[in-house]
Amino acid sequence: MVHLKVKGEFDMIKAVIFDFGQTLVDSADGFRKAEKESQARIYPDFKNISWATFLKTYREVRRDHQKKSIFSRKTIWEEVYNRFDRRPVSGFLEKFESDYWETVNDRSRIFPEAESVLANLAGRYHLALITNTQGQKNAGTHRISQFPKLEQYFEVIVVAGEQGIPPKPDPIPFQLCLEKLGIKPDESVYVGDDWRIDIRGAGDMGMHPVWLKHETVQRNWPSMETNVPVIHRLDQLLDLDRLLKTDENREKNQKK
Repeated sequence: MVHLKVKGEFDMIKAVIFDFGQTLVDSADGFRKAEKESQARIYPDFKNISWATFLKTYREVRRDHQKKSIFSRKTIWEEVYNRFDRRPVSGFLEKFESDYWETVNDRSRIFPEAESVLANLAGRYHLALITNTQGQKNAGTHRISQFPKLEQYFEVIVVAGEQGIPPKPDPIPFQLCLEKLGIKPDESVYVGDDWRIDIRGAGDMGMHPVWLKHETVQRNWPSMETNVPVIHRLDQLLDLDRLLKTDENREKNQKK
């Protein structure tokens, strides 16, 4: 169970740190389309394998890799080929991965309130981004670069999962970001959508996690018992002190 680190007062919060996908932008439609297209494109290489068997194996491999914070589609697809003792044509998967991320990017939309919220918070806190790479073609870049209106607000951007930085929920990317900002963990709030990667990762570091379950995202959220603040729109962050103190009071009442 992840609990909010209660200090009693939250006027020492100096930074608000964000995840990217499904936190600042909605890419759900892009991922759905890209997944369906990639499955259809590689399936012809699996002759004599039923679609149901192929799809079951594909989903198992994807799930296993995601649990290990491995998001490279090429790596996932290579394992699917290995499971069926097949080999892809050279260069085949690299091209498909490039097309995959192009589809995701083309169908990603900034949450309507995201830009105004960042602009407001930037006047009061340091802003930073910690996001896992997802196997994009060019190392050292991230999809955030496709959204300069958002990117401009971040003093620090940590792309985890490449260049020697392990992916979240490993503590290193969180630690690196805090060091660059020059702040302590309990002086920061971390906003993310993924329970394991974001909320547990930030909470284990001693940061104040805020779980975003955006109202526009169609998703089966995990059911967790937690006193971590849960928000459904980013503009709920604008009254950050009240948001955190509400959960402090909630925890006190639960202990009575």
